Amino acid sequence: MKTRTLNHRIRLASLALVAGTGLTAGSMAHAQDQGTVNLAYVEWSSEVASTNVIAAVLEQAGFEVELTSLSAAAMFQALSTGDADAIVAAWLPTTHADYMERVGDNTEDLGVNLDGTKLGLVVPEYTNVDSIADLNDNADSFNGEIIGIDPGAGLMALTEEVVDTYDLGLNLRSGSGATMTAALASAIQNEEDVVVTGWTPHWMFARFDLKYLEDPENVYGGAEQIHTVVRSGLEEDMPEAYAILDAFEWTPEQMGEVMLMNQEDGSDPYENAKQWVEENQDVVEQWLNG
Repeated sequence: MKTRTLNHRIRLASLALVAGTGLTAGSMAHAQDQGTVNLAYVEWSSEVASTNVIAAVLEQAGFEVELTSLSAAAMFQALSTGDADAIVAAWLPTTHADYMERVGDNTEDLGVNLDGTKLGLVVPEYTNVDSIADLNDNADSFNGEIIGIDPGAGLMALTEEVVDTYDLGLNLRSGSGATMTAALASAIQNEEDVVVTGWTPHWMFARFDLKYLEDPENVYGGAEQIHTVVRSGLEEDMPEAYAILDAFEWTPEQMGEVMLMNQEDGSDPYENAKQWVEENQDVVEQWLNG
């Protein structure tokens, strides 16, 4: 796929991971015939966390897992064509609604894997602006721009609608999740005003004192949920993987633990996911027995 930015195969988990799960060496040998599950995701800190965790859990059940990082549009396209088996990264009912409408006939929505999300424009707590409607009057304080993320993200499309609805004179600058948080951190270090596209759950809310700007026109909508979506036919092809994906559900607090681990210098998201899985076997067993 031309849109593919990262494609790496995660091998079967070590026996150290298996030791605490009740899987024996014999069952692991049998499990190697389980096949490969292809997971697609977007490079958002929340989706990096959840995708690596479910990958580690699927490995624990004996599957090989292939992860592919894509833009939001390419992620849903890969799912609809069968190039990807599943995603745990569908923000609904608003952010990814258009994508789901396009691929709905070739996919199956397994429901919510995380409840309690939010989208909007975010500023430091010290900023003397509380509403999107007041941004124009303070545009100079924000250098006339809103710091966004990757241009294909549903959040960016919604923010473009916000700019139109509120007739904002600020330019929406695209980039990535990393460039957005870097700009946020730099501004806070210098006690400057900055406005960024934000979402919950995200590690930046644990690290910085932030607030969402009020959205009186309700363009961003209310709280969202993150759904697991699989390609049509996965239940018949890989019933055990399907059952695990169907049972996968966790909390913003649990996701936040993994996201914060991923922010440590030199840390590896997959190794962090394996560590979290090892330390939370009571939760993982519920997914494995789903």
